Amino acid sequence: MTRSPAWKRLIPLLIPVLAGSIGGAANTLSAAPESIPLPGDAAYPESITSTADGTLYVSSFASGGVLRVRPGAEAEIWIKPGAFETRSTFGVLADEKSGILWVCSNDLSALGVKGPSEVKGAALKGFDLTTGEGRISAPFPVSPAICNDITIGPDGAAYVTNTLGPQILRLKPGSGTLEVWKSDPLFAPEGKEAGLDGIAFGKDGHLYVNTYTKAELFRIAVTDGVAGAVTPLTPSRVVVLADGLRPLEDGSFLMAEGGGRLDRITVEGDAARIEPLKDNIAGGVTGVTKVGNTAWITVGQLAALTDPAKKGAGPDLPFRLHAIPLKSP
Repeated sequence: MTRSPAWKRLIPLLIPVLAGSIGGAANTLSAAPESIPLPGDAAYPESITSTADGTLYVSSFASGGVLRVRPGAEAEIWIKPGAFETRSTFGVLADEKSGILWVCSNDLSALGVKGPSEVKGAALKGFDLTTGEGRISAPFPVSPAICNDITIGPDGAAYVTNTLGPQILRLKPGSGTLEVWKSDPLFAPEGKEAGLDGIAFGKDGHLYVNTYTKAELFRIAVTDGVAGAVTPLTPSRVVVLADGLRPLEDGSFLMAEGGGRLDRITVEGDAARIEPLKDNIAGGVTGVTKVGNTAWITVGQLAALTDPAKKGAGPDLPFRLHAIPLKSP
C-alpha cells in the first residue's frame, strides 16, 4: 500500500483552520471602521443622522453645509456651505418617509462664528434626501432663537427645539410656517445659558427633551398631537451638557453629553436611568445616530470656538466620527 506523505495527511485537518483564518481576515477587511475622518480644518461637527442603508449625514457648527458618508466611502461635502440660504448648521434628521433631510440653520455671528454666509436668524430647512436640493425653508417666528435639533412626530410633523427660548416649534406636513407648539418656563435658559437641545418621541407617544447647560430632562405629555403637562425627570446620575437625543427600538434613548459621554437613557416613571456606554471622550459628544448595532457619534470640539480659555489653541485634526458598539439593554 502506498502511503501519502505526512504533510498531505494533515490537509484535512488544516482546511478548517485555514478557512477560519481567511474568513476572519475577510471579516476584518469588511468590518466598519472605528472612526471616520472628516474633511477640512473647521468641520466642528454638531449633529449626525443616518438612513436605513447606513449613509451618515453630518452638520457643521462653523463651516455650515452637510457632509455625507456612504457605507465604505470617505466623507464628502454633499450640501455646500451656504446653500439654500443656510449658515452654521446644527441638528440634522433624515426623514425617509417624506424624503427630506431636515437641517437647522443659524446665524452664530454673536458668538464670533461667521459661518459661510450673511443670512440672519434661525430657520428649519428641508433638503431632498436624494438630490440634496433645497425644498423647504421655515424661519423661526420667535426671537432670540437657535434652531437646535429635530424629531418627527407620529403626525409626520417636524418638531424643533429653540436653544435661546422656552419654545418647541412644529412644522406640519405641507406647511412652510413654523408654529410654537409648546412654551414653558421650565425650558427657559437663564443669562448666557443654552437651553433646549435634544428632542425625541418615545414609544409611549410622548415627547422627550433635554436642556444643554443645566442638563435637565423633561417629558411633555402628548394627546392627539396636543401638548400637555411638562414633567421633569430625575436622572440616576449627573449629566454634563446634555445634547443630541435619539430613540431606540426598545423605548430607551441614546443621548450625547458635551461633557464627553454617550449614554443610554431608560425612562422609569418620572425617573431616568442613565447608563454610560462610553465616557472620557475628549472634545465632547454633540450628536449620535444608530446604524445597526453601532452608535455613530460626532465629537464637536466646540470649546475651541466658544471657550475663551481655549480659543487660539485650535482643534485636534482631523475631526472624526466615532463608532461605538451597542449591546442589548
